[in-house]
Order: sequence, then C-alpha cells, then structure tokens
Amino acid sequence: MSTAQNAILAVNAGSSSLKFALYPQNGTEIGAAPLSGNIEGLEAGGSPLVKVSSKDGNSTEKLEAGEGTPHERALSALRSVLERHAQGIRITAVAHRIVHGGSRFAASVVLDDDTVAYLDTLCSLAPLHQPHNLAGVHAFRKHFPDLPQIGCFDTAFHATLPETEYTFALPKALRDEGIRRYGFHGLSYRYVTDRLLEQTPRAKGRMVIAHLGNGASVSAVKEGKSIATTMGFSALDGLMMGTRSGSTDPGVLLHLLRQGWSWEQLERTLYRESGLRGVSGISADMRTLRASEEPDAKLAIGIFTHRLLRECGALTACLRGLDVLAFTGGIGEHDTALRKEACDALSYLGVKIDDAANREATRDAIMPIHAKDSTVEVWVVPTDEGRVAAQDAARLIS
Repeated sequence: MSTAQNAILAVNAGSSSLKFALYPQNGTEIGAAPLSGNIEGLEAGGSPLVKVSSKDGNSTEKLEAGEGTPHERALSALRSVLERHAQGIRITAVAHRIVHGGSRFAASVVLDDDTVAYLDTLCSLAPLHQPHNLAGVHAFRKHFPDLPQIGCFDTAFHATLPETEYTFALPKALRDEGIRRYGFHGLSYRYVTDRLLEQTPRAKGRMVIAHLGNGASVSAVKEGKSIATTMGFSALDGLMMGTRSGSTDPGVLLHLLRQGWSWEQLERTLYRESGLRGVSGISADMRTLRASEEPDAKLAIGIFTHRLLRECGALTACLRGLDVLAFTGGIGEHDTALRKEACDALSYLGVKIDDAANREATRDAIMPIHAKDSTVEVWVVPTDEGRVAAQDAARLIS
C-alpha cells in the first residue's frame, strides 16, 4: 500500500476470536485485502494467538492474556498488528459483520445507539453469534469514537424472499411478532453472486449456491436475488453443520421438554453438541472425519452429504430448473470428495464435473469445475464476506 492510503477495516467478532481484514479504499471502490488475520484464544483461560497474513508472508505469535473483555484484548492486539503492518494507512471506517438484522434492516447501516439497541433484541435469534458481534461493536465504538462503525447483516441478502418462502404456517399473532424465515450467510451469498455475474452470463439465471463450513446453508438465487434458503428464523435450520443439528422435528424438542429438559440444555445441545461433532463423537472438522476409520465418522459425512443433496433438489424445484451450481465456505472450497459425490448424485439435473478441474480447485481462486458437456455450470468460489462489508462501508461513508 502507498503512503496515506485510505482503507476500511472489516471485522467479525466471535466469542473468543476476532477476524479482521484491511481493504484499500479509493472512494467507493474496494481492493483486495493485503492484510488479514485472526486473533483467537481470547476466552478466559485461553492462549491468545495472532495469526496474520500480509504481503510479507504469514506469521503467528502468542500474546499476553491482558486485562479487560475478550474484545478489548483483541483490540489491543489488533492495534499492535496495524502498527507493524499498516503504517501510513488511514482507516476511514470499521465494517462489522453482524449475523442478524431482523425485519428492520435490508441493507448495511451506520451504527448508532438506537440501531445497536434494536440489534441487541435479536440476540436470542442467533445466540452463538449476535451477542459477540455486538460486543465487538461496543468495544470498537468505545475505543474508536471518531470512526464510523458500519453494521453489515447476513440476513440482508434474503430481504428479497417471497412471502410464501419466508412465512411460517403459524398463527398471525406469532407472525406479527417477527417469527418468520430470515436466512443467513447473506454476505457470502452476495459475494459469490457478484463474482459469478462477472464470470458467466448463466449466473443471471437460476443458481444454487452451497455455503458449506462449520455453519452451512444453501440458497436459490434467481436473476441475482435470493428466492429461497435453507436457514430460517435462526441459524439452526436446514443443513447439518459442524456442531448444529440443522432441521429437526419440533416434536423431538417437545418430547425433551416433557422429560424435564431446560431451554438451556436444548440450546446447548442443538447449537454446540450436534451436527458433525454430535453424530461422529469425534470432531466438527470434516478433515478429521475424512481421515477417520470410525463408523460414526463415516455416518456423519454421509448424513451431511445426504442433507445437502436433499436441499439442492428442493431449491432446484423452487427455481424450476438449474443453470449454475456453486460451492463456497471452508468445506465447499476445499473438500474435493464432497463436491464429486454431490455432483455425481445431481447428474439427473445435467450436472457433470471435470474430475481434474475438481481436484485442482483448492487453490483459493474462483474456478469452473464442470465438464464440457455438462448442461449445468459448476463453480468453486472462495468467499470474502469482509470485502462485501467493506464495500458497503465505503459506499455509506461516501
């Protein structure tokens, strides 16, 4: 970066970590991030580490535990990183990834007291993410009072869902309270959609995009807009995930309540003890399960793949056909075997991949992997949610 270069700092605050990236800004235009990283191990008793990726290479260093909240310790560490790696950079705004924008926000906004107070009311809808996202907002607003703080919502991309998609079959009084399908991973879906629109004219048609990682969902996108998605009122719905159950018969929950389970037990089980980890009893990491010979590890992978295929079929029906299938997220971008199995199973839709291209598509670059005679294009698109957030921030402060 040149001297006095403006930049947007994009952050994603979690319970024990803070992901960050610095994006060069030229007016409303945003460039690729030359500096990014993850500050992790900030929980009580944790071993804080800073992992930095920059033009000078990658580095990892231990930090002193320090005083204050996890996010205040992260801010202290982040200042040290910026002093070393971003001299001469003028940060013009901080863009916060916030999971839930509720029914009020269909686009990114400047965060003020009223906005943050409303977002705090949504914490019960995304208990693994929203409270920690907002803790990061509070810390940055306190320590950088002169910088615009921008909220960028994972739900915003799905504001185009039709009423028949977002409405639950519940009494009107409950629907009027905001109990509806919202959808998540919107920053990722927006990035992938925009990139594919640059790459292929078929992206203007009917796309199924699979965001597969520790959190996982699939969305149907038509003419660049979300029309259906697997996540709903909360980030628990739809696909099986790393530690989350995905769709579960509500009757199971009623049964457990009758047995005396508390809501805290239910929440912990559904969010933290289910999914790949719960079924396998080993790990939430797909790479670990791939390397295991344990029957339950194979079962976990099998269920994950089955649920993906089931949802792809349903979303294709909503689209009335399929032009593009895209994979993103940590598993979607790197699990060659999953992409191969999924595409082979979807061959009835005209999906056919090039095995060599599929094997090569782990290079962190957007890449087509469909065979020449495939009637559906298949792409692997490394996502960059921070860049979408930075783009919105640049537009708002301009």
